[in-house]
Amino acid sequence: MKKFKIPNERLFFTILIIALFIIFLLYYNLVFSVVFARNAFANEMIEIADENEDTIFNIQKILLYSSANAVDNSEDQSLKDMSISQFTDISIYIDNTSTISELTDENTVKQLYIDSIVATSNSDIGTKILNYKNPLNFGKYKAVEAPENNRIDFNIINTNSENETNDYTNPTFYTDCSNPISLGYMNKDILTNYSVSQDANMVSFNGKVLQEANIKLEDINYALTFKIHIVNNLNQKFVYQIKLNINLDDNNGGIYNGYVYRGKNTTGNEYRFFKEI
Repeated sequence: MKKFKIPNERLFFTILIIALFIIFLLYYNLVFSVVFARNAFANEMIEIADENEDTIFNIQKILLYSSANAVDNSEDQSLKDMSISQFTDISIYIDNTSTISELTDENTVKQLYIDSIVATSNSDIGTKILNYKNPLNFGKYKAVEAPENNRIDFNIINTNSENETNDYTNPTFYTDCSNPISLGYMNKDILTNYSVSQDANMVSFNGKVLQEANIKLEDINYALTFKIHIVNNLNQKFVYQIKLNINLDDNNGGIYNGYVYRGKNTTGNEYRFFKEI
């Protein structure tokens, strides 16, 4: 029997080594990399869980005041050209002493900002805006403008002297979390060019105007989401995503009675700020 002879043994073994190397790479990518990625993800989750074992910052309570207003744009104030807007004032209180009773660098605030703001409703009427609102105007109609780059940066007050010179015109928060995050939501110009009928000689400058103008509450009920970011004085980062479903109606008429004032229950682990790593 004639033996098979390799014409170029060196070339053959070179090709064989390259083929084996390619097979090893494919096997590594298909098997080992998946295992390593799974283990790395598991280790990261364990690290995150360890970092969040103790709660530093929690949402303590949320207060919501909802009403509406009509702005008369007619030159003679004849109530023949009005713009109607719905607004909700939001106060968010943060608890920073549930784990650490004394004030330390760990549970005091160095930086606070809000981003990822999204407001949705059953209709596209009006212009939905969320921004800082002066807490001295809580429960009062004051127009708010959209924040630049959809982000609200708060000035942090660290001393009494800083507080004495502060007028709360700009976003303000105390380093010890002793004041609420104050925000104003507005659905601006839900109805424009609204005119009071001849049978009426007055208009309600509160939530009742929504009923007078035949604005359906199911069209302006809304969901609001945004993220609150905290950096403490150890430069550790925390985040919490707020989700609010605002129902302006109830069995007694809701906002059609003038206003709705509600407090949101915030007990439970779902209101803990998440520590980033």
